[in-house]
Amino acid sequence: MGKQKNFIGEVVSDKMQKTVVVKTMHLTRHAKYAKTVKLHNKFKAHDEKGIAKLGDTVEIVETRPLSKDKRFMVKKVIKKALAAHLVSPEEIA
Repeated sequence: MGKQKNFIGEVVSDKMQKTVVVKTMHLTRHAKYAKTVKLHNKFKAHDEKGIAKLGDTVEIVETRPLSKDKRFMVKKVIKKALAAHLVSPEEIA
């Protein structure tokens, strides 16, 4: 079997049970214009213990298919989000 893919990204959704959506970003050169372009991907990742929260930076690793869309698992949380980032404006007022 080939090498497992590893990505580092930010959790953009944690509303599902045992699943988080992770947005990854990488830079590439445009073929014609030679400009550096940012490309984004969103992956659904399995989070068995529910440790990853909205805004956290996580490392995900490729695994066998766990559902229709889930092909990754959360390996570790690299950086926790700030608590102020999680508070919505409705909760303050």
